[in-house]
Amino acid sequence: MNKRETGGCYEEMAAAYLEKEGYHIIERNYYTRQGEIDIVARDGEYLVFIEVKYRNNLKKGHPAEAVTYQKQQRIRKSARYYMYEHRISEDMPCRFDVVSILKEEIQLFKNAF
Repeated sequence: MNKRETGGCYEEMAAAYLEKEGYHIIERNYYTRQGEIDIVARDGEYLVFIEVKYRNNLKKGHPAEAVTYQKQQRIRKSARYYMYEHRISEDMPCRFDVVSILKEEIQLFKNAF
């Protein structure tokens, strides 16, 4: 499996987990010039932009630690563009979550940044 296939597999796992948690998945792999948003979903009144990170061990650190400040900035810009493109009001409450997958263990960090 290449990196993209592996990523897709774990994004699938994350999406299933989020749906069990009550999220409604709107879109996956939303691309802009600034970057990509793995999952766009609704959680109650919130529009949620979700980054999925996977690691099979801790050699390179915890998966959630891979969401660096630069990555957060790219996700924010992409989210802004998503809202503009879909004509979503700036009054819409938004949140940025991270789904961290370490081997088979899934953790959800709501309002991660």
